[in-house]
Amino acid sequence: MLYISARFGSVPLVAILDWFSRYVVAWQVSNTLDGYFCIETLHQALSQGQPEIFNTDQGVQFTARSFTSTLEAAGVRISMDGRGRVFDNIFVERLWRTVKYEDIYVHDYATVPALQAGLDQYFTFYNQERLHQSLGYRTPAEVHFDVAEAGAKVHLNFRNSWS
Repeated sequence: MLYISARFGSVPLVAILDWFSRYVVAWQVSNTLDGYFCIETLHQALSQGQPEIFNTDQGVQFTARSFTSTLEAAGVRISMDGRGRVFDNIFVERLWRTVKYEDIYVHDYATVPALQAGLDQYFTFYNQERLHQSLGYRTPAEVHFDVAEAGAKVHLNFRNSWS
């Protein structure tokens, strides 16, 4: 989870990322710190498919029984990073850096709705247009949907992992 500081205060942002394609499967900003918006975002992601493994940090929103039971009910294995080990979830940490430097720090969002609209545009750009060196200069959407449509069995440790 990323905490975004802006003129209107600080708000949490949660995003669910496919490790293999770097595709942002679902995301949401909230004006509260309760775990409900994380579960709502998880439901959005699960409606698009189910990973074999879901990795997250040990934040209270992700260790809550309501969150973990949602994953268990979907048959998804749960993986949690070690406490204070940000590099255990390097793909999401890299996403946060990219979002901050390419969007948050560039715009001076005055309201939460403005932030949500801006992030909606940014994540569309990120998924559909932004080329990634690690993906062979393809977009996350190209990789994510090419593999899904082909039904390919890619033998990489994180092919079916979300975070």
